[in-house]
Amino acid sequence: MTDIINKFQNYLMGEKKSRNTIKTYISLVKEFLEFMNGKDIEKITIEDIENYKEYLSINKNMSKQSIYLSMKALQSFFKFMKRNDLTKLNTPKRSKKLPSYLNEIEMAAILEKSKSNFRDYVILMTLAYTGLRVSELVSLNIEDIDFYDNIIHIRSGKGDKDRIVIIDPKVIELIKEYLKNEKRFSGPLFISKKKMRITSTHIERIVKKYVKLAGITKKVTPHTFRHTFATTLLKNGADIRFIQQLLGHSSISTTQIYTHVDENSLKEIYMKTRPKYL
Repeated sequence: MTDIINKFQNYLMGEKKSRNTIKTYISLVKEFLEFMNGKDIEKITIEDIENYKEYLSINKNMSKQSIYLSMKALQSFFKFMKRNDLTKLNTPKRSKKLPSYLNEIEMAAILEKSKSNFRDYVILMTLAYTGLRVSELVSLNIEDIDFYDNIIHIRSGKGDKDRIVIIDPKVIELIKEYLKNEKRFSGPLFISKKKMRITSTHIERIVKKYVKLAGITKKVTPHTFRHTFATTLLKNGADIRFIQQLLGHSSISTTQIYTHVDENSLKEIYMKTRPKYL
């Protein structure tokens, strides 16, 4: 089993999958193989996979999105195993549920509370003003920041794609001050108290801490900051393709979900632009 997993990991690396994708796929495939309880991979059938999907849905109460991701991981695994009969799995459609987001007052309250810890404040300001994925944020190195042109270079983001993200000059100044205090000029951008690269789990804890301090009861994750960034840009008149590029979406259809979010803005635009026949 360990040998197969290691070879599958090397296969994913050869396919130029991102570190985050590799980690996720390996974990999901391990869970499936544990469910198979030692059954020979060559004898696994479509029925086995359908039973696993049922288990994920009923026993583990997983969302369609989570089951979809599990099936994508298994498709990749069976392609690696040359089980072509199992590579065309019936994956559930991805959820079209609208993303949750914060209004500007709520975001301001969270950022204000985080000022009590300068590093945390800089981290949350960076998330709020760039819309970075948490995996991209924790992977940033100091060398990825262009302090002159106010640009962040994302190396091997989702889908193993490089892109640039514009960052507000005031956030650049905060990052400069943070690094000056740390007396660091290279290596990971954000580090823990133990001087190690900060992790996604650590970022989630930071967000949770200041959301609670701000008195906000709705569920807020680092990804909520990304949704809020996109929604705010759209509300302020940014073109959808500009938002697509900043977020690093490969398809415009992924970005278009944000066009359905802000109901108040939709009403406001309608009232300004509606026909006046009479």
